[in-house]
Amino acid sequence: MKKWMTVLTALSLTFSLAACSTKTGGDQTAESKKPEATTAPAASTAATKGAPVEITFWGDWGGEGEKQFVMMADAFNKSQDKIKVKYVLQEDMITKFLTAATSGGSPDIMFWDRWRTSLYASKNVLHPIDDYLKKDNINRGDYYDEALKELSSGGKLYGLPLTVDARALFYNKKLFAEKGLQPPKTWDELENAAKQLTVWEGDKLVRSGMSMQDNGLFNMWLQQAGGSMMTSDLKKTNFNNDQGKQVLDFWDKLINKDKVYKVGFEKGLGEGTDAFVTGKVAMTYTGPWMLSTYKKYGKDLDFGVVPPPTGPGGAKGSVMGGFGLVIPAGSKHKDEAWEFEKWWLANKDNTLLWAKTSLNLPGFKPALQDPFFKDDPNWKPFMDTLEFAKIRPQHPGYSVMEGDGLMPNIELFIQGKQDAAATLKKGQEQGDKLLDQNAAGK
Repeated sequence: MKKWMTVLTALSLTFSLAACSTKTGGDQTAESKKPEATTAPAASTAATKGAPVEITFWGDWGGEGEKQFVMMADAFNKSQDKIKVKYVLQEDMITKFLTAATSGGSPDIMFWDRWRTSLYASKNVLHPIDDYLKKDNINRGDYYDEALKELSSGGKLYGLPLTVDARALFYNKKLFAEKGLQPPKTWDELENAAKQLTVWEGDKLVRSGMSMQDNGLFNMWLQQAGGSMMTSDLKKTNFNNDQGKQVLDFWDKLINKDKVYKVGFEKGLGEGTDAFVTGKVAMTYTGPWMLSTYKKYGKDLDFGVVPPPTGPGGAKGSVMGGFGLVIPAGSKHKDEAWEFEKWWLANKDNTLLWAKTSLNLPGFKPALQDPFFKDDPNWKPFMDTLEFAKIRPQHPGYSVMEGDGLMPNIELFIQGKQDAAATLKKGQEQGDKLLDQNAAGK
């Protein structure tokens, strides 16, 4: 979910968080020296003595992302002679995949935004990998439970995590030092810092203490208030309550009473302007995908990162997102596809090869013990946040409920056209209807 560009560059990084998907894979560049990839074991379905079995790997990352995927395919191909992986860039990948699933043209392995699993597993277009894990003694404890949960449906696991991400709080160290402030750990401290760091010149907002432009972070704030987006049985919405009201009341206080932000402020700076880079915003929530961009500015942007501040009752909250690799049900070479997936995502060296090149946090936890991640102070807050971050509710209609039911009402609230009570009530009514309409089997 990267959507900002700087005035100095035309660089753009876009990942979904909601997750967080991108067509380019970011602006990450390969290291001058990459670790050697380890040798892959022989495929469980032996290739003939002639040409290797060729498998297709679909993804929707182009640009640098495509180069990184091709690099991994090439490394695997060089590690053995029984399987050859070919990366195929696909625009509108999901639509093409669903068509291919019924026409016999399915790929053998796919790059996969994990939140889609609960929606598409019920359509019987994905192949479970539980038997492969058992056969090869893959330790589930080497992966984040939430990431595995997001790749599961109906008690079956459909893939392994490639990346993990979550939002954390970025802050401008220089601005904080000028006011003698420490990075906030609670909502109260966040509010205090935001108020002190905000600058108005008459009716013009010159600097915002806290970016409040992303309404999609409601889920994260709700967790910090001790709430959840859906009931534990995943049948109804669960935000029209005291916890949901705490979030909207706090947002209202920050924007309309403390005046630490003005709706439309960042858009008003002009296309291509990153408010955090230019010092127009002192604090902002974003993900690890922005580290490489912000580091480029060196001393011109002295920033820090901390886990999200806790809510009034001390609750922590952030939303885990990320990607994985899955094997389509229509794959003609499932065993070979698994060998590639296992080689990449269940081996520390191979996981690090891609993680260090793409500058993404890997889903394979042993790789995070590498000094590249463990000893970097900017990676640590994200790793700490991932210990408590939660995935989005695994309901097939969740994304529709949030996007079409709740978010339009929150937008009306932010614009001052609807109060908190009406926002939550209408969001609940519309959201519950959409959940029911998009439930599995309907």
